[in-house]
Amino acid sequence: MSHPFQSQQLQFYMTRPAPCPYLDGLQERKVFAHLDPLAGPGMHDAMIRAGFRRSQNVVYRPACEGCDACISARVLAGRFEPSRSQRRTWRRNRDLRVEEKPAEATREQFQLLKRYLDHRHPGGGMTEMTFGDYAAMTEEVWARTRVFEYRLPDENGQRGRLIAAALSDWMSDGISMVYSYFDPDLPARSLGGFMIQHHIEMTRRRGLPHVYLGYWVPGSPKMRYKQDYQPLELLRPGGWAEIDENEFSGET
Repeated sequence: MSHPFQSQQLQFYMTRPAPCPYLDGLQERKVFAHLDPLAGPGMHDAMIRAGFRRSQNVVYRPACEGCDACISARVLAGRFEPSRSQRRTWRRNRDLRVEEKPAEATREQFQLLKRYLDHRHPGGGMTEMTFGDYAAMTEEVWARTRVFEYRLPDENGQRGRLIAAALSDWMSDGISMVYSYFDPDLPARSLGGFMIQHHIEMTRRRGLPHVYLGYWVPGSPKMRYKQDYQPLELLRPGGWAEIDENEFSGET
């Protein structure tokens, strides 16, 4: 890693080049910094609004040589209007029980995460995660982090099996979805999309404007789903700006 450079309370570092997980044949680098717990939640919020993402107590963003494909994206929650298919997804999952919980790792969450990773991301770096790693990912944070659990009711309509979960950070202007995972054996429920819609609804009920979805990457099939949540703002060199759906016309 290179020598750090200073920016107020944070020291920034650069990672070594590594294969890009989104665009074949490219290399990625990230600039990152450790969050100081004494800086308070305002620092976290400012960094997310500036295009960074959080992992444990580290904030990072792409800093790739010759490529700026990764673009921070956030949904304007108050103006979101679900499509016909998104309304169907919402109706399919009306039976789920949703619990907002403190950021505490459980074995049940970890087992679901492992099944998700083994099915959706086989061979990826996270597949070797231990429960200790998952606990660190969930609990060693200074942000206003919550775990949202989505459960099927049992035969008596009570709290039942965990089928999806989202690790998310409440912010002063909305919520940032850090990581979500779900039961891979229930594809008809479209649980990933349902969790995004649920976060939009929670944000709207609190009177907050934004749901931060991380990076949209033109040309990456893995990131295409984010453009289905309109209206969407992208972080450009001149700041956050709403985009027209026509910008996505070349995406597949």
